[in-house]
Formats: sequence, structure tokens, C-alpha cells
Amino acid sequence: MTDLCDLSAVDARALIGAKRLSPVELVESCIRRIEAVDPAINAMVARDFDGARAAARLSEAQVMKGETLGPLHGLPLGVKDLIDASGLPTTYGSPLFADNVATDDTGAVASLRKAGALVIGKTNTPEWGAGANTRNVVYGATGNPFDPTRSAAGSSGGSAAALAAGMVPIATGSDTGGSLRNPAGFCGVVGFRPTPGLVPGEKRDMAWIQLSTLGPMARTVADAALMLSAMASQDARDPLSPAISGAPRDFSMYAALRAADLSRLRVASTPDFGFAPTEKLIADTLKEKVGLFGSLFAKLDEATPDCSGADEAFEVLRAVLFLGRHRKLMNERPEMFGPNVRANIEEGLRYSAANVADAFALQTALYRRWQEFFTRYDILLAPSVTISPRPWRELYPTEIDGKPTRTYFHWLALAYAVTLAGHPTLSLPVGLDKAGMPFGLQIIGPRGGDAQVLSVALALEREFTGDNRLARPLPSIEKLTAAQPISAMEGFKDFG
Repeated sequence: MTDLCDLSAVDARALIGAKRLSPVELVESCIRRIEAVDPAINAMVARDFDGARAAARLSEAQVMKGETLGPLHGLPLGVKDLIDASGLPTTYGSPLFADNVATDDTGAVASLRKAGALVIGKTNTPEWGAGANTRNVVYGATGNPFDPTRSAAGSSGGSAAALAAGMVPIATGSDTGGSLRNPAGFCGVVGFRPTPGLVPGEKRDMAWIQLSTLGPMARTVADAALMLSAMASQDARDPLSPAISGAPRDFSMYAALRAADLSRLRVASTPDFGFAPTEKLIADTLKEKVGLFGSLFAKLDEATPDCSGADEAFEVLRAVLFLGRHRKLMNERPEMFGPNVRANIEEGLRYSAANVADAFALQTALYRRWQEFFTRYDILLAPSVTISPRPWRELYPTEIDGKPTRTYFHWLALAYAVTLAGHPTLSLPVGLDKAGMPFGLQIIGPRGGDAQVLSVALALEREFTGDNRLARPLPSIEKLTAAQPISAMEGFKDFG
């Protein structure tokens, strides 16, 4: 029998609305799962069980009174520890903020609460979201639910691991160079990076640079779309927020999406965008997976947009973001920063205004080449991550298939190519890779084509159901419950 915490968000919400599932029972099931398996993976690092229980009792009373219910009514929510949730710590994985408690919700969390979600705790992240290996000196490392000695990726690694292990049905994430997609790929869940501005980020320090965005994470595409319907909004504090004047847009459409007709789609597939250092194991896995379902499409080519200059542009623009966010604190307390954040700031200080201008020009040229590419194709497929999950003790991959990486984030190139273009993209779990770990497939659509990406992902997910080669893999809850605590592993709470 399925535990209540393993229900999809869509199914749980339907049962709550029909008075067949109590939000209190659902919250208690999630709490039991957290207590049973989190010692093995360290995903839910700050908890508010009492607050979640009180909110669940109120949610249940609203159901019984026949009040109007929000789309997420009664659903437990995990919030990434880069995002404020009132009354809970926001540490950013940094010792500088180890005792920081948020006094307000960030806009996205406020929207999710308004839609009925119940915050149950905060999920782990690398220091300031840097490095895509969820590991910090405040809370320690997060392990992969399929093998706690391996990385859950990041920076939304805590959210992805919590979802995969059944701790919550929905969780927040954010993405600059793949921070939603990489952990979703590593942990076998869904992570959706929307077109920048669709989910406002009113607290972004450098809001005109469209590299970073918030987004939903869940176990199924329908759950992610339901969550997006609550997160998407208009907010004049974010200059990228769409149509901030005039009549409000109706974002409920995302919760009512229909599966796309795959037989009408012109699809391209690429293992590497022509430049990403993709492990042969991953390229071979992509070829094998696409070979199993490629006949569903009207057209399938191996093709890629021209991504010339992607490495150079992202390296500079990422460093600019880190300078804007952290330079002052770094100057004041350099000893309080880990190696990844320090490397970005030091790199950024070496760049000139000419370097920054060149980076923006490279990004613009790449963007325009992508727009031309999407006149010929409707959807682009690629792996979510360049490698299969490695041990979390490896701070970042210094080599892939024996070839050295350029930077500590070069292994994220399959993700940051899409970031630079600004297109919506979703990581869909598609069985296991050739190493026996979860494989994530990026489904990339045209700029602004968020609904199209979700509808294609929904159609593929339904096609894959019941096929062990393609369907979402599940970790063993029994093994996680019996596993030794990850906190007992060497290197758990340091960068050594």
C-alpha cells in the first residue's frame, strides 16, 4: 500500500477536495517519512513540524466548512534554503547567516502559501547556491536517495532529494546554471526552469540579468505544472515580470494543461550542444533512450543550435552576478567563504568592462542563433547533466572522461547553454543511466513556450508509464531507513 506521503500532489489535492484525505494525515505521513529517511541523506535541514501541523488543522477545518480551496490546499511544501520562509532559518548554506531567521516570505513562497501549501521545512543547498554539489559547513552534505554516498547535485539538491524520498510532494527550487535541472536529473524527479520573469524574483540583486530564476520541483510533470500555476504571477519589483501593467494574467492555465500531440512535433536531439564536456556514458544513455521513443515524433534529427562562446559568456556573467551579491561581504569576512564562492569573486575581479561587454555580446549572438533554430524545430532534447552522479566528497568534477574541466562549474555546460538563451526547460526523469543511476532528459522549448514544454513533458511522461526503461525510477525507502546516517561519513561538514 502506498504511504500518503508518496501520493502525487495532484492526487493528494483531489482527495483533500473530496474530503477523502485529511491534510493533517498527509502532514503526519510526510513527518514520519522525514524522520525515517532524512538521517541517511540530510535533505530537510530545518523543520517546522509544529507550524505545519497547525496549518494542516486549519486547512482541514476549511475543507469541512466548505470554504473555497486553493489549488495547493493542504499540500506540504519544502522551501530551498536560499529562499525566505517566514519564521524559518535562511542560512544560504553560509556560516555568516547560520543564525539568520526570515521575518517574511519571499514572493514565491507567499504565493504558494496563498494557494494553500503548508511549509514543513527548509531544504539543503550548497553555500550561496554555488557549485551544484549540495554541501556546506552549516548543515553538511546531502546524499543522493539512490546512493547516499553520491551527490544529489545542486543547488536545489535538498529539494530534489526530499521529493525523491517522499518527504514532500512539492518543493521550491532556483536555477542559474542548472540548479533546478541538475538535481532533478540526479535524483529522478521533475525540475522546471521557466522563462525568466514568469516566476518573479523580487529579491534578486541584479534583476536585469536574466540568468537566475525560481521554479517548481515535483515528482511528476502535472505536479510541477500545478505548482507553477501558483508561483507564476506579476510583480513590478521584478523588471522581467511579464505585463506588469494592465489586467492580471490568468496563470491557472498551467494546472489545466493537456498532453501534447507528439506526432506533430519537429524534434532535435543533442548530447552536448556541440561544446559541453558530456561523459560518453551519458551520451550513450541519451542515444539509447531516444531510440526507444523517437518514433513518436513527426521528425527527429540530431541537431543543435550554435552555442559558440557559451563557456566564455557564462564564465564572465556568472562572475558578475557573484561580484554583485558577495563582494562587500567577501572583503569584510573572506575567511567565512568556501572555495567555490571565493573562486567566482576572485575571477570576477580580474575581468574588465571590455570583458563584460564582450560576454553580453556573445550571449546576444547565441540568443539570436537559438531563435533561428526554433523556427525549424519545436522541441530540443538533451541530457540534463553531463555526468552520472559521483561521490559528494568530490567538490566538483575536475575531469570528465579523462579531460580536465575549465572551471568548477564547467560540468554544468548542458544546463547553462539553455540559461544563456533564456528558454524554458524541464528535466524529466527517464529511467536509469548505464551506471544504474537516475537519468534526466532536458525538454527545451522556444522562448516563452513554457506551456508547450510542460505539455510535451506530460505526453512523454504518460508514454513512459509502466516501462521500466523509461519511467521515473524510485529509490528504496527501506534501504534509506536502514542506512547509516550521512553525518557519520568522512567530510560531511567541510570542503576537504
